Amino acid sequence: MLIKSFAIFFSPLKEKFGIPRQANLAPDLEGRIVFSPEYRNPDALKGLEDFDYLWLIWGFSEAAKAEEGKAWSPTVRPPRLGGNERMGVFATRSPFRPNHLGLSSVKIKEIIKDSPEGPVIIVSGADLMDGTPIYDIKPYVEYADSHPGIRSGFVDNTGWKKLNVTFDGSINNISEKDRSAIEQLIALDPRPKYQNDPERIYGMAYKDMNVKFTVSEDG
Repeated sequence: MLIKSFAIFFSPLKEKFGIPRQANLAPDLEGRIVFSPEYRNPDALKGLEDFDYLWLIWGFSEAAKAEEGKAWSPTVRPPRLGGNERMGVFATRSPFRPNHLGLSSVKIKEIIKDSPEGPVIIVSGADLMDGTPIYDIKPYVEYADSHPGIRSGFVDNTGWKKLNVTFDGSINNISEKDRSAIEQLIALDPRPKYQNDPERIYGMAYKDMNVKFTVSEDG
């Protein structure tokens, strides 16, 4: 069976660096789901306004390009484990998997059924890069999809501490929403776990900006 994308996700995050490693970690980060012309039928969204969250099935398109022609690997190095320890790919959410498919639960902020681009879904908290192909959309239902108190493997024993983020005066001319989203993204510490150089300047692409930051200890 062949699958094809029927929508594209548009995000302020234009590059891989800075993207949250899981959905809903940066709740003020907003994005748009725009449908391909042949799927711009508002009837397909009827009833969706009564749900708060969506499941998105999407493609790790950049990972697929990077892995093209390479042999499949049954193990990967999760960033949560510092990138040094290998785990089975099916015990992780690594983008380097047989079909390069991602799964994310995101919050519905607004559904616009008559925009110039056809129906558009505005969501928040997505861990998708700008231009990501969407393969399916399903409503999140609490009675079946929520499992409080469950085990989460190595994730349970490898917590991380958020960074304290402070801004200098050069980032004042942006909206409060963008400022809050940038703060949440940097607080998640997008650096590779093995990098800990307080003199190093990192750059994160956000909309048309290059947000530069340094990290010293926990701030």
